[in-house]
Amino acid sequence: MKLARFEFNNEISCGVVTDNGIIDFKKIDFPHHDLQSLIEAGPEALTMLKEHCEGVAAHYPLTDVTLLAPIPRPGKFLAIGMNYKKHVEEASKLGVDERKHQTWFNKQITCVNDPFGKIEKGVTEKLDYEVELGVVIGKRSKKLTADNVRDAIFGYLIVNDVSARDWQFHTLTFTMGKSFDTHGPIGPWIVTADEIENPENLDLRCYVNGELRQSNNTSQMIHGINDQLIYLSTAFTLEPGDIIATGTPEGVGVAMEPPVFLQPGDVVKCEIDQIGAIENAVVA
Repeated sequence: MKLARFEFNNEISCGVVTDNGIIDFKKIDFPHHDLQSLIEAGPEALTMLKEHCEGVAAHYPLTDVTLLAPIPRPGKFLAIGMNYKKHVEEASKLGVDERKHQTWFNKQITCVNDPFGKIEKGVTEKLDYEVELGVVIGKRSKKLTADNVRDAIFGYLIVNDVSARDWQFHTLTFTMGKSFDTHGPIGPWIVTADEIENPENLDLRCYVNGELRQSNNTSQMIHGINDQLIYLSTAFTLEPGDIIATGTPEGVGVAMEPPVFLQPGDVVKCEIDQIGAIENAVVA
């Protein structure tokens, strides 16, 4: 299922995206009116939702609604750095050392942006893009193992890990340069885990003004999804609705020769097979 949060006639709702449009939770007497509540309710709630949607036609064409961030305030928004070999290679040319361990940083949750929202440039002079597969945690999880790690995944979405490169290295944690307001577009919806048989074989791409900048496959991750979640949950508890960004491939603007950074008026499109695309214009 594709689960979206959207606005229609100045009202915010959630629904199931179909081939013909979107089914509104509020119009099918479904007890959960937001995706966070649905995720927290567990697999039984998804089963109930499928039953409620049987034989129901879409209430609105997708073109009539404004898609919003599926989870506007996740408990945690974590991202891994240097997780594609060629990205490590391009970063090393810029003087960034290769890491011995998984390298994680926080994106503050106030950075979350809508899938087609505006990216505000802010004070940075080195605004950059990073297409990433995002994992949405489905249940409270600690000390995950290879046997149960996939049970912790609710679904997948697209993340643009927008980066202020000049601010990124103000701190060793990267957090300042990764957390500007609007610098975390996500969406366009959550695709539930059962819809994607192998999330580690998905092509992902990023375009700037129609020019292909990044193109790779999630099979090229250094640390796979299972290893990422096991590693994180060894240290702390993952909770329903947490978003885990799994790394970006090569082709970022800072590594171009010479570097090319985003400017007001630029349009960034991030897309991943079996999920869809998000597109964000940069504004001053």
